[in-house]
Amino acid sequence: QVHLVESGGGLVQAGGSLRLSCAASGRTFSTGTMGWFRQAPGKEREFVAAISWSAGYTYYTDSVKGRFSISRDNAKNTVYLQMNSLKPEDTAVYYCARQILRGSPMVVAVYGYWGQGTQVTVSS
Repeated sequence: QVHLVESGGGLVQAGGSLRLSCAASGRTFSTGTMGWFRQAPGKEREFVAAISWSAGYTYYTDSVKGRFSISRDNAKNTVYLQMNSLKPEDTAVYYCARQILRGSPMVVAVYGYWGQGTQVTVSS
């Protein structure tokens, strides 16, 4: 069992930065791929970034490449999402999750143990 709690969201102007954190509890945290997803009003939840358990592999959706960076600290059971050069279209509720099924880490369906989400709002 893994319990996830996101934090760090807020209101920021376009071009600004935010750092999201996802604190996990549960003894299997360090062995699982962790992902960040987002969901804007009226839209489906979409993949943003993921990181393998050893941090040896990272994955990003095209729209955030070069602007967002995912990292993890297994000693602290925490995953981070550094978001720079934010755009209004990045506005959404951001969720972290742990992969529980085999398959691409860029697919919502392979994740379980979702957090409650944190709101990110980027003003123009």
